[in-house]
Amino acid sequence: MNARTRSVSGWAVLLVAVLVCGLGGWSYARARGDDSLAFAKARDAAIADGRRDLTRLNSMDGRSPASVRSGLAAWLDASTGPLRDRLESTRKKDTAELTASGATARGKVTDAALTALDARAGTAALIATVDIEVTPRTGAGGTERKRFEAALVRTGDGWKIKALDAIPVGSGG
Repeated sequence: MNARTRSVSGWAVLLVAVLVCGLGGWSYARARGDDSLAFAKARDAAIADGRRDLTRLNSMDGRSPASVRSGLAAWLDASTGPLRDRLESTRKKDTAELTASGATARGKVTDAALTALDARAGTAALIATVDIEVTPRTGAGGTERKRFEAALVRTGDGWKIKALDAIPVGSGG
């Protein structure tokens, strides 16, 4: 191969490399500003936070007053708006009842999905099934399966549950 052929080949390789880099940069810039990518991120965050908060709201360690207070603080942290207000207003009564019962509940979200999401308004609706393993102070424990519908709101600390309704098992939804 003579010098001229090598020079043309070198320039061709350089041109292809510049074009590939340019195309990659253009593609990245397009994807970064893509509304569907932002929507997918909001959806994933809402589901993850909703699952976490439903787990918190269905879990309680009633073995001691300190663990009950910690559990109720986790409930407040998982909630916002009317649900948080209701939990705050019944906190003293809940502390007494949960401490007296001594039961422990451990919630586990087995499945969850968003039924609505308005990423711009920061609202979402979530449905979920939760298995709750209950261990009473005395006697045999067991696992309950529950279904919930939750209204979520995006806050500065992520998505929080503002309303929570139990859906009877066997209902149409």
